[in-house]
Amino acid sequence: MSDLRIRHAALSDIDTVLRFWRDAAEGTSISDDHDGVARLIARDPEALLLAERDGVLAGTVIAGFDGWRCSAYRLAVHPDDRRRGIATALLEAAEQRFAALGGRRVDAMVLEANEQAHHAWAATGYQREDHWRRWVKPL
Repeated sequence: MSDLRIRHAALSDIDTVLRFWRDAAEGTSISDDHDGVARLIARDPEALLLAERDGVLAGTVIAGFDGWRCSAYRLAVHPDDRRRGIATALLEAAEQRFAALGGRRVDAMVLEANEQAHHAWAATGYQREDHWRRWVKPL
């Protein structure tokens, strides 16, 4: 896809990203607000990757690395742009980032009920691990 550009998000992108997630992402998080995304960008300016087609946001992924684990969050592609290689391009960019940082394995959080996402992750080589469960506690 020659018209696809992947770049790091800037603080000026936050409102656009939040609107995009409301349209393209499955579910919401307590961190889906201006302050949450601003903290992410301030802490790790290369973590939030944006895919743009002709200057319009078409997809996102958060490629977080804490020095131990590589974590992928918020892989989202606009419904009008799905099945055009955008998720694959975003994940390739995330994986390149992880490899450059010394990462060894990517963990992806995918909603259990999001069957369409399961297919997208599997198509890019990811495998489900049923023996793990996520435990959370809001702060």
